[in-house]
Amino acid sequence: MENAMGLLRIRIKRGINLAIRDIRSSDPYVVVHSGRHKLKTRVIKKSLNPEWNDDLTPWISDPNEPIKLFVYDKDRLSFDDKMGDAEFDVWPFLDAVKVNPQGLPDGTIITSVKPTRENCLSEESKIMWKDGKFVQDMFLRLRNVECGEIELQLQWTDTSGSRHA
Repeated sequence: MENAMGLLRIRIKRGINLAIRDIRSSDPYVVVHSGRHKLKTRVIKKSLNPEWNDDLTPWISDPNEPIKLFVYDKDRLSFDDKMGDAEFDVWPFLDAVKVNPQGLPDGTIITSVKPTRENCLSEESKIMWKDGKFVQDMFLRLRNVECGEIELQLQWTDTSGSRHA
């Protein structure tokens, strides 16, 4: 952790139209991988549209390494079932937080990231200065599954001692 640039708070907001892995529903949770760090949300029982609003804070030591998300269905008597995965690049967000926010009006869009074949975005994602913080809301389309999206928000905390918080 001594090489970490800062802390990326990832608020896993909700799942949308997740796949059924039990009889009529699923008990989903999300695992986030950042480098060697692994964090997970709580399990939401019997929901295909869970609302977590869980904050996960992995260390970011390599801005070029994508953050990976894996969604699972919690099972008591067997291995947890896979419900899809997604990933996103953190470097566009880290580039945006280099902007000096002094004097920026609330709601200023710093930049945006468009969905492409190379990313999991399901719609354009804007990086904004909002409520005194840099934030990015995004919807990620899950791969390797028949359906589902994850909504999340990024927020940056600089640990290098520079001017951004």
